[in-house]
Amino acid sequence: MSDAAERSRTREFFAARAAGWDAKFPDDGPRYAQAIAELRLDAGQFVLDAGCGTGRALPLLRAAVGPRGTVLGVDLTPEMVELARAHRRHAAVLVADCTRLPLADAGVDLVFGAGLISHLPGPGTGLRELARVTRPGGRLALYHPVGRAALAARHGRRITPDDLRAEPNLRPLLAGCGWRLTGYTDTDTDERYLAVAVRTHDDRTHDDD
Repeated sequence: MSDAAERSRTREFFAARAAGWDAKFPDDGPRYAQAIAELRLDAGQFVLDAGCGTGRALPLLRAAVGPRGTVLGVDLTPEMVELARAHRRHAAVLVADCTRLPLADAGVDLVFGAGLISHLPGPGTGLRELARVTRPGGRLALYHPVGRAALAARHGRRITPDDLRAEPNLRPLLAGCGWRLTGYTDTDTDERYLAVAVRTHDDRTHDDD
């Protein structure tokens, strides 16, 4: 499938589900709060919520960076962004493609991506673009409020060896896109998935998606 077709499929999938998204997962809030607290953001930092969906993380990210910080939510799906704009006092929100972000180089301190990795076209193209906008030493947090096994079970599947989010697959992918994996948690229960990577100082990347 081409990147354009994949973007279109992602947009259509979330557009049809936007209105009922938060009601479908009512218990995720505390899990988001715990993950964001563990990231230990500093006051005044710039956080990009990539694939922000309905914006459930935006108030938590704002609280973490304080009034001097910057929080920006971007999502490919206009219907999701419209719902996320209910959090406009916490963050700016806009429709944008994570493979073509309207941001300058090396300005972001943390990219927070909840459920993002499996929806990035490529996905190396998106990871390289996120690296472009992140300062050297800045971080990428790939998050999901349940572990891989629990998520697969929700969809009636089992984890396969080629799962992109598995540590042996994710580590080299990130390394080829300007990131170094520094933390990895994947629980067998309904707790969470969290992979944290640091933006390297080496700008060389590889096209081996």
